[in-house]
Amino acid sequence: MPDLDIVIPVYNEGENIVGVLEALSQSVRTSFRVLICYDHEDDNTLEALKHCGDPALEVVPVKNTGSGAHAAVLSGFRASDAESVIVTPADDTSNAGIIDEMVRRFKDGADLVVASRFMPGGKMAGCPWLKALLVRVSAFTLYHLASLPTRDASNGLRLFSRRVLDSIIIESSMGFAYSIELLVKCHRLGWPIVEIPAVWIERTRGTSRFHVVRWLPDYLKWYFYAFGTTFLRRRRVLLKTD
Repeated sequence: MPDLDIVIPVYNEGENIVGVLEALSQSVRTSFRVLICYDHEDDNTLEALKHCGDPALEVVPVKNTGSGAHAAVLSGFRASDAESVIVTPADDTSNAGIIDEMVRRFKDGADLVVASRFMPGGKMAGCPWLKALLVRVSAFTLYHLASLPTRDASNGLRLFSRRVLDSIIIESSMGFAYSIELLVKCHRLGWPIVEIPAVWIERTRGTSRFHVVRWLPDYLKWYFYAFGTTFLRRRRVLLKTD
């Protein structure tokens, strides 16, 4: 069994996926496999996978049991069995070099490792102004006012321990809100969270699945949940074992 499963939700990422896999193959020394989570059999990502140049790279297509990005990630979680699981966007070729460090932080005791764009050494470039504004405001207020132990609450690239995935019930229903949900629930539980610097560059190929207006209600729910932990001293988190 590999030490790490890397979950990549895809939707017609044929232009991007080979470059992402090549970056992982060249940069990551931790033993890992890649779970490609797709919606439809005609997704052009599946055809592109045939051109992956590294025969030693273990790539497992995972059929989404629902539809959309949220269900794709959850399908990947269910298919994973490694002790640590990273979710990474299908167009991210900039951060393969930090994955070994994320795993090292997990082995040092962290249950959640955040790839942070807003700590020293991090960077966000090319982001549409509205998305950039929302991301920066939420990150600033959650870190400085809600005492969340990361400067970047919304970056999709992060590592979850097996304890997190096996214990915490995911209540979110759309988009990538599950990522913020698991973060704020780990914080409420007092489970260790650390961050390392990462670079995020707006995609130049393919179509983003990020929908600000549609997903905003789910994001706001977990945004205020973090403030409930800090200011209302709420501590209850419903776990799968309850």
